[in-house]
This record gives sequence, C-alpha cells and structure tokens, in this order.
Amino acid sequence: MQLPRDTLLRLWRTMVRIRAFEERLILENRKGGIAGHLHLYIGQEAIATGVCAHLTDEDAITSTHRGHGHALAKGCDANGMMAEIFGRATGSCAGKGGSMHIADPKRGHLGANGIVGANAPLALGAALSAKTLGTHGVSVAFIGDGASNQGAVFESMNMAAAMALPVLFVIEQNGYGEYTRTDAVTGTADLAARAASFGMPAQKIDGTDIFAVYDAAQSAIHHARTGLGPTTLVATAPRFGGHYEGDNQAYRSASDMQKARDQQDCLALYRNRILEAGLLEARDLDAIVHAAHADMEHAAQQARADAPPAPATLLTDIYAKAL
Repeated sequence: MQLPRDTLLRLWRTMVRIRAFEERLILENRKGGIAGHLHLYIGQEAIATGVCAHLTDEDAITSTHRGHGHALAKGCDANGMMAEIFGRATGSCAGKGGSMHIADPKRGHLGANGIVGANAPLALGAALSAKTLGTHGVSVAFIGDGASNQGAVFESMNMAAAMALPVLFVIEQNGYGEYTRTDAVTGTADLAARAASFGMPAQKIDGTDIFAVYDAAQSAIHHARTGLGPTTLVATAPRFGGHYEGDNQAYRSASDMQKARDQQDCLALYRNRILEAGLLEARDLDAIVHAAHADMEHAAQQARADAPPAPATLLTDIYAKAL
C-alpha cells in the first residue's frame, strides 16, 4: 500500500516522539527524582503507532505497565505524562497515578494497568458499551506475553467472540514476561492460533515493520467497526531494555540484546526503507527527531519545576463522579 506523504511523516513523528520520551526518562531517572520503576517501550514503537493511527478520540484503548508508547500514540499530551511520572500536580492524573497508571478519557485512553491482563476486561466493557449505544466505536486492549496466559484475557476473548464485540486484542510479543522467557511458561508457540480458537480472526505480524502493523490494524479495526466482531493481532518486537529501567537482564544473553538494537530497531528499519524508496528526505526525518528531543527536554524541565500534589488533595479523585 502506498501511503501519502503526510501519513508517512505522521507515523515517523509518533514513533520518534515515543523513543524521545523514553530516552529522556532514562536520563531523568538517572538524575533521581522519579519514584518507582519505569517500564519502557523502546523497540516496540511501531506497534502502538500502527494501531492507533486508525483510531479517533471516540475509540478506546486500555494499556499495560509498559504503556507510555500507547498513550503517546493515542494522542495524550507528553507534558502532562512527564509531569505525571514525576509525581506533579500538573500531571495527566494530577500526579497520583505515576508511570503505570496514566489515563486520559478525553483522548479515549481508559488507563494503563499494573495488573497483568486486567486491562482486557476493561476494553471488553468499552466495546460492549459501543455496541449497545451504536456509536461504532472500537476498543483496543494492548497486552504482553505474560498477560496472554491470563484467565481474564481468555474470558475477554471468549465473550468478545460470542457477542461479536468491536474490540481488537494486540499481543505485543517481545519474548519475555517480566524476567521469564515466554516459551518456558507457555504451552504453545502460536499465540495467534490460540486466540483464533475462541472464534475470531487472528494473525501474527512483524511488530518492527510499521507498514505490516498499519495494514493489519486497518483491516482489524474496519472489521470491528462494521459489526463483524473482534480480532487478535500478535505483533512480535523486542524490548531493547529489561523489564524495568535498571534491570541488569542477567536472564538474557548479550547477543540477544545486541541483535535487537542492530537488526530489529523499528525506527532504523523505517528510516532506511523510506529513504531507499525516495519517499521522504533525510532532512525532513532529522528535523522531526530534533524537534521531538527538544519537546521532551522541555517537558522534563517543566516537570522538575512543577509542584507535587498538595496534601489536602490526598483523599480526592478516589471515586469517579456519578453519571
């Protein structure tokens, strides 16, 4: 599929902004001032970008502990996200959620979730709501290797298929569930076949190829939006870092980590392909990279300067407002 120039630039801009955001977090974390673990999305940027490119603010996503990329791809504000991770009152959740609980309902981001697999039933509920109300909205549940083995995910897939709900399950298969190799705890190597057994279309795609993700997501989302029910996409892509920033990855070979960076970098693969095809100019791609890093540096500086939540707000925002 030949994509228009503005779409090619938009895909590059989103992937680059995710990478720049995460790299800035690494720098800021090493300076101190960020509490808790950071689970970074570096290496998997093409997945969230290719999927969310087809969504609107009226569509919903639910995310994981490794969720910064999902939020940025869905259009969440990088400044608010950075402030949230720093625990500032100006954060997207008023500094009370932190890295693993970023949400923005106005953008259709129903929230990241630190409980493995717990976001799948939430996406199911959003899809049921969309079907009941006739909004033609679609929901997407991003889940990882570990979540793909959870009962809540199986139950969500089964109900989605049984009720033909407009939901897309995206399994981001990076080969590990926290510190454990997927093949050590999973009875099948074919996660797509397992999802298909619930009665829905399912396919495995190269998650480092933005065009493969974009095409597959477009078909799956159209399938859901037109009332034909759920789909599962199993997108394979390595995580460049460990389970969290600072993880020494003693469970992973040095050659595996080096291969990921040298041969499976979705940004490098995209850039090389685009330039070789003469679809964009290097100066345009480089300008976007420079702007993204400048934006994230500014976001971090502002977050450091902002104030934390006031003690008086400790017991606010605990319950949602009644409808």
